[in-house]
Amino acid sequence: MNRIAVLLLVLVSFSSCKNDVKKSSENIIGKEVDSVVKNPLIYPEETHFKSLRQVTFGGDNAEAYWSFDDKQLVFQSNNTKWDVRCDQMFLMNIDETFMDSIAPPMISTGKGRTTCAYFLPDNEHIIYASTHLKQDECPETPLRKNGKYIWPIYDSYDIFVADLEGNIVKQLTNDVGYDAEPTVSPKGDKIVFTSTRSGDLELYTMNLDGSEVKQITNELGYDGGAFFSPDGSKLIFRSSRPKTEQEIKEYKELLAEGLVEPTEMELYICNADGSGLRKLTDLGNANWSPFFHPSGEKILFSSNFEADRGFPFNLYMIDIDGKNLKRVTHGETFDAFPVFSNDGKYLAFSSNRNNGGGRDTNLFIAEWQD
Repeated sequence: MNRIAVLLLVLVSFSSCKNDVKKSSENIIGKEVDSVVKNPLIYPEETHFKSLRQVTFGGDNAEAYWSFDDKQLVFQSNNTKWDVRCDQMFLMNIDETFMDSIAPPMISTGKGRTTCAYFLPDNEHIIYASTHLKQDECPETPLRKNGKYIWPIYDSYDIFVADLEGNIVKQLTNDVGYDAEPTVSPKGDKIVFTSTRSGDLELYTMNLDGSEVKQITNELGYDGGAFFSPDGSKLIFRSSRPKTEQEIKEYKELLAEGLVEPTEMELYICNADGSGLRKLTDLGNANWSPFFHPSGEKILFSSNFEADRGFPFNLYMIDIDGKNLKRVTHGETFDAFPVFSNDGKYLAFSSNRNNGGGRDTNLFIAEWQD
């Protein structure tokens, strides 16, 4: 959560279920097309998409995550026409479509900046990270330092539980430093998140109530964007691993300023307790936003490893043993944040496709076929 052109404009930007929002009467999940070629949203090579529909139109919309019953999505957006100045959390039913002037219900506070919302198993609460305890306004978002693209790591992020009306009901973290990027195990028992409480960006797990915090990774580098496997036994995540003296020096200096450089990242996989850690990809450039295929035997992720100029980013699939790498999307700009529904039938992701050549990043839902 591009960059280097497209990424620069995506991730850093990135109550009730009933509302009076206008719905799309024609584009609903499950509607099939006679051929993928007939759907202008699907490029001819994208054979895994049986159907595809666009559900937001305007702004930067990203990190859409499914409720456990697959009836809703929670996502973050900075769409200024929805009366926000930086990323806040929004809720949609899966049969809804939102034009840039039609806002879904916001279920974060509207203060500070938020990131990485995820449903809890009861389908009535979400967790997400927010900076609102420190200030009501959006924190500054540096994009470059010394000519290099960077991400801010706000030490004001903490993780909260909220209901679907936007009321915060519990604060799960209160340590000094960055606590963010939480996701929930499909088993419904654990949360994995990234924190700087050790002095480095490491992965931790905790119970749904914030208890029994356990450190999972301990190597120097940015470990983040972690997700559990469908059976809750494994974790997949992105990481930078500075090795040379100069790389280590630069990494530590940036981290001391609350910054990271995300342009060189690979995927790592381990057991949910941190054992069995191994590197999954060795592709170069930025490999990130990984998510398990419903089988638990493959990973879908975003990468620009085939790009010469930093973009495009496309979706790829790889076996959990690192074999059988396959390209899934074939865009010329940006595809990322792939997330399968719990029943494995649909894939939500963010893309720059169909934005009229502008900078908007929108949410799409594909009907998946292996």
